[in-house]
Amino acid sequence: MLDDLTAHIAKTSGLADPIAKQALGIVLNAAERQESPFAEAMFKTIPGARDLADEAGADLGAPTGIIARMIEQTPGGKQLVARDMITALQAAGLDHKDIGALLPAIATHMEDVHGLTGFGHLGDLIGSDLDAGTVSKDPDTRAA
Repeated sequence: MLDDLTAHIAKTSGLADPIAKQALGIVLNAAERQESPFAEAMFKTIPGARDLADEAGADLGAPTGIIARMIEQTPGGKQLVARDMITALQAAGLDHKDIGALLPAIATHMEDVHGLTGFGHLGDLIGSDLDAGTVSKDPDTRAA
C-alpha cells in the first residue's frame, strides 16, 4: 500500500520514486509531530507509513521528546514545523511547484483508494485543530 501511494505521488508529480517516498516521509513526520488526525488515519490505513515518518524524522533530527512535541504544537511551534518541512522538502530536491503538487497527490490517492477525505492542503494535514472524527471513509463526507 505504501508503495502504491509513493508510485501515485511519483506519477502525478513527476518525481522519481525514491524522492517521492522521501517527500512523503517528510510530510508524514511533520503531520505526526502536530498530532494530526490525518496522520493517524494514514498510519492506521497504510502499513509502513508510521515507520516512514519515523525514519524521516530521524534523518532530519526532529525532536522526539514529549515536551519538545508539546512545544511544536504551539502556534510558534507549528510555524517552525511547517518551515522545517518546507526546508527539508527543498533539500530533497523539490521546488515550489513540486511541493504544491505533493499534498493534492496524497489527497487524491487517500480519497480514491481508501475513501479518506480531508488531506487536500497543508492546513488540513499539519495545522488542523480538528478532531480525529473529521476524517471520513465516506467519500461524500469531507472535513471542514
